[in-house]
Amino acid sequence: MKEVEISRAIVEAYFNDLLENLSLDVAIVGAGPSGMVAGYYMTKNGAKVAIFEKKLSIGGGIWGGAMGFNRIVVQEEAKEILDEFGINYRPFKNGLYVADAIETATTIASKAVKAGVKFFNMIEVEDLIVKENRVAGIVINWTPVMMTGLHVDPLTIEAKFVVDSTGHGAQISQHLLKRGLMEGIPGEGPMWAEKGEELTVEHTGEVFPGLYVTGMAANALAGAPRMGPIFGGMFLSGRKAALEILQKLG
Repeated sequence: MKEVEISRAIVEAYFNDLLENLSLDVAIVGAGPSGMVAGYYMTKNGAKVAIFEKKLSIGGGIWGGAMGFNRIVVQEEAKEILDEFGINYRPFKNGLYVADAIETATTIASKAVKAGVKFFNMIEVEDLIVKENRVAGIVINWTPVMMTGLHVDPLTIEAKFVVDSTGHGAQISQHLLKRGLMEGIPGEGPMWAEKGEELTVEHTGEVFPGLYVTGMAANALAGAPRMGPIFGGMFLSGRKAALEILQKLG
């Protein structure tokens, strides 16, 4: 065993995956709950999907539950998605269920990978490709390059659809805003769990030709309320986007 062989194995495997995913059906930006669920349902049904996450870890806001109490709540409407992934939960009351945040994050991530989703972490999307008034891909760079402000040109990924699953900041949609291709993004409203859960699913959809929003990014674009550590809306949002995009992909 030589050190250089270990390095070669990693470099070859990674760049083979990167080369294979330069052209996609769907590029999802943000590996939070809605993004991972969307990726799972799309790859399970034959789409070629990769998820790009700027952080080292994936899972978004699931890990800490609420205030570090690593449990999450899911409502009755989304329980079937927990069942789909095989995530354990226990009933609380009034149609609410409690699940372990760590099991939820790791199980969804694992099932997404096994379904065929490719994850690229530590990669930040710094812009969008727009051709003939349609989003046609993403512009990527290493997260450390972006953090340090180094003048390093990016690479591009071609995609038939891009999904903004970046959460509260709707960071991908912001690229269209700053270029005058989208009107103002009001940002999420104050906490109202019931309404926030309902509206995150309602506002999930195509907001610009080729660009979908899910999860809290959908609420940020609509000015809808935040909802805190209840995640059913996130799961339902991801599934809704997946089914709509699959239909458009044919």
